[in-house]
Amino acid sequence: MFKALVVEKDEGGATHARIQELDESRLPEGDVTVAVDFSTLNYKDGLCLGPGGGLVRTYPHVPGIDFAGTVTDSADPRYAPGDKVVLTGWRVGEVHWGGYAQKARVKADWLVPLPQGLSTRAAMAVGTAGFTAMLAVMALEDHGLSPDKGEVLVTGAAGGVGSVAVALLAHLGYQVAAVTGRPETEAYLRGLGASRIVPRADLAETVKRPLETETWAGCVDAVGGAMLARVLGQMKYGASVAAVGLAGGSGLPATVIPFLLRGVNLLGIDSVMRPYADRVRAWGRIARDLPMDKLEAMVQPATLADLPALGAAILKGQVQGRVVVDVNG
Repeated sequence: MFKALVVEKDEGGATHARIQELDESRLPEGDVTVAVDFSTLNYKDGLCLGPGGGLVRTYPHVPGIDFAGTVTDSADPRYAPGDKVVLTGWRVGEVHWGGYAQKARVKADWLVPLPQGLSTRAAMAVGTAGFTAMLAVMALEDHGLSPDKGEVLVTGAAGGVGSVAVALLAHLGYQVAAVTGRPETEAYLRGLGASRIVPRADLAETVKRPLETETWAGCVDAVGGAMLARVLGQMKYGASVAAVGLAGGSGLPATVIPFLLRGVNLLGIDSVMRPYADRVRAWGRIARDLPMDKLEAMVQPATLADLPALGAAILKGQVQGRVVVDVNG
């Protein structure tokens, strides 16, 4: 038997999440069974804990889009009992039962060996948000970004992806401008390494001019919508924006002028279906380049019992940094 946070839907269509004791036979099909140590809270988890957001197909359901733990049983030669592993993406926690449980069973192809020197807790302090931030930084670097090019903008900077992006970029020697709509997070963001705080109101509205002063050498954008459209017109010649989220909306009220006259690049960052080689490269970079002291500063600990309330809070933009869930707590 093991504990899991199970979401069920009643006859009226309302969902309810509660901790249940389940038998291991309830686990879905898969090659590898993992004793989960830690999971995290992400925006998608908030959706899956509540009305589903169109992500959950069948109930009862166990959310949790990422987890780290120890292999207990494996039918795949790549993994053996005792191996430490991490999982992000592959629609685990959405279509497939996820990490809000003491045990999980998944396909071996979905797992990545935990890099040396990285604990399961640290891996989930990184989690899907940090993994996505690392993919974004790698994409910007692959398209020519370097510290000597100028300031890098991070939108939604106090959120999970934004927090890790700020800490990561600052540690790599970049000057980071952090966008936030919450003035009370300024000290937090400066502690992560931000050299400038940009009020969200400064970028919240589009302007008629398709091009503004060239300001940013790169951008990690977690907001989308009108803010992304505005930022595109402020990028330096040949600079890139890594788009990682849509907290501000999925629309893009922009023109093609920044792409045609300044050679700006808009890079889509998908962490869900990312190929294995990219995952190994990203986790290797995380173990090497992410300052763990800064990472710890952004962690909020939680247990399975805390998740229903936290899930509602993250959907309202009220969660700062990273929530690390001790599923055994």
